[in-house]
Amino acid sequence: MSFVIGGKTINSRLFVGTGKLPSYEMIKDIIREAQIDVVTVAVRRAHRGGERENILDYIPKETIIMVNTSGARDYKEAVKIALIGRELTNSNWIKVEIEADTKYLLPDNEETIKACEILVKEGFNVFPYISPDLIVAKKLEDIGVSAVMPLGSPIGTNKGLVAKELLKAIINEIKIPVIVDAGIGRPSHAAEAMELGAEACLINTAIATAKDPIKMAKAFKMAIDAGRLAYEVGVLKEKEYADASSPLTGFLRGV
Repeated sequence: MSFVIGGKTINSRLFVGTGKLPSYEMIKDIIREAQIDVVTVAVRRAHRGGERENILDYIPKETIIMVNTSGARDYKEAVKIALIGRELTNSNWIKVEIEADTKYLLPDNEETIKACEILVKEGFNVFPYISPDLIVAKKLEDIGVSAVMPLGSPIGTNKGLVAKELLKAIINEIKIPVIVDAGIGRPSHAAEAMELGAEACLINTAIATAKDPIKMAKAFKMAIDAGRLAYEVGVLKEKEYADASSPLTGFLRGV
């Protein structure tokens, strides 16, 4: 079930965030056991030299790093973080995350659009994290981003697809990939997102804070694969009334 995004062929539709993990040592195991191709990395955790632990030392070279601009409060800060991140990681994959709101951590869609316009021109593969708004998604598609990453529900809430109907509109109306990001707390939530037609899911908190992050990553991988396969086959529509799986006509006739 591979697909092409950002000019690369991706085999795993589970993207994993590296924040909140109890230790960086787990990253290699998660990548190996859950067969992960893409991980996100916040710039503040990546550095060169010095005595601080460097997250980049734990990420296999073949793994695609998506630099995260988390912490940016406006488009200028996001662009600056992206440029630093590319220098540190040699990756031009950028997740644009701009949050002026510190309580609900909802993305600032207007500032995100501004940042994406600049970063696309700078040659980045841009993956904007947005509140699910079809008009915003269309504007970002026109700008030339590689995908849009609408939230299912606010970051870290584990509430699942609270914004399901808004996600459906985006998935149905734009041509670039949709990666559901934020709020997914259970593998079943991820399967539901994939059944809608999302190309991938980005999971962080639900894996990183699990009792066993490695096993939970594997659970999400299986759920995402199952959801995508169901979408490709065609998920059946709901019905108002019962529909017997075996025909009732002629049942015990003549007995």
